[in-house]
Amino acid sequence: SMNRTTVVEFVLLGLANSRHLEITFFLFLLIAYFLILLGNISVISITLMNNVLQTPMYYFLRNFALLEITFTSTFIPSTLYSLLTERKTISLPGCFLQMLFFYCLGTCTLFHMAVMSLDRYVAICHPLHYAAIMNKRFCLQLILSCWTVSFLLMLPPTIMTMQLPFCGPNVMNHFYCDTSLLLQLSCTDTSFIEELMFIILIFILPGTLIVTAVSYGFIIVTISHIPSSAGRKKAFSTCSAHLVVVTVFYSTCIYRYIRPAQRGGQDSDKVLSLFFSVLTQTLNPYIYSLRNRQVKQALKERILKLSGSLRQM
Repeated sequence: SMNRTTVVEFVLLGLANSRHLEITFFLFLLIAYFLILLGNISVISITLMNNVLQTPMYYFLRNFALLEITFTSTFIPSTLYSLLTERKTISLPGCFLQMLFFYCLGTCTLFHMAVMSLDRYVAICHPLHYAAIMNKRFCLQLILSCWTVSFLLMLPPTIMTMQLPFCGPNVMNHFYCDTSLLLQLSCTDTSFIEELMFIILIFILPGTLIVTAVSYGFIIVTISHIPSSAGRKKAFSTCSAHLVVVTVFYSTCIYRYIRPAQRGGQDSDKVLSLFFSVLTQTLNPYIYSLRNRQVKQALKERILKLSGSLRQM
């Protein structure tokens, strides 16, 4: 079927249709990407260098930070380049590669959020058994499972999409290569791939959401029994911040990818994609990690040590 392919590149219409709006979106994405890199690199470096933070929770947060950097780097730099230069085209191999990593890493993010919620459930609801359950070997197995299962689930439909013939048109109303839009552009029947993608997403999105929601449900019940009102308030503050991010991420993902008559291409799809792929990724390091007392203390100590070294120079 690849011999019938006449399209050599795709046109991504991007986020805006006027130069003024393109500059606005460029500045927004540039700031967001800077905050994503700054926040997640800070989390990785602080949790690696501080001995106090060598616990399962920070191990998961460190891997989550690495995942966020790689996920957003699959599309934000190319989108920034497109907004700055007004170059709207992307090659077929570049499009397929972006699509592969976007969906695999995005899926891994969902599994990772579910794993982190399980970690917090064990830590808060079963503190006496936490060290025994969340040992180094089990934590490593969970992380490797997230990556392995994500790629195993998303590789088949992606490879099948790569083998489709594309005879034109080649225009996608999006800012990254989206599977649903690519399937619409193919000049052959894609119903099997569409059904396969729908089944996979039905398994991934509601499945990981149930694990996350149930874990936080038990956490909230446990927190409500804390005798100290100050302790309850602090715990609820942390929990509610996590739930806000989870709600925004899942609601936009579910509506974008498994809503009825899910055929992409509307401007609203780009707005939804911005929410789950940029906004939540910008907030995650600051809500999950940098608000934590231990992380803030470690960061403060590192800054003081660095400033002291600079003064001596």
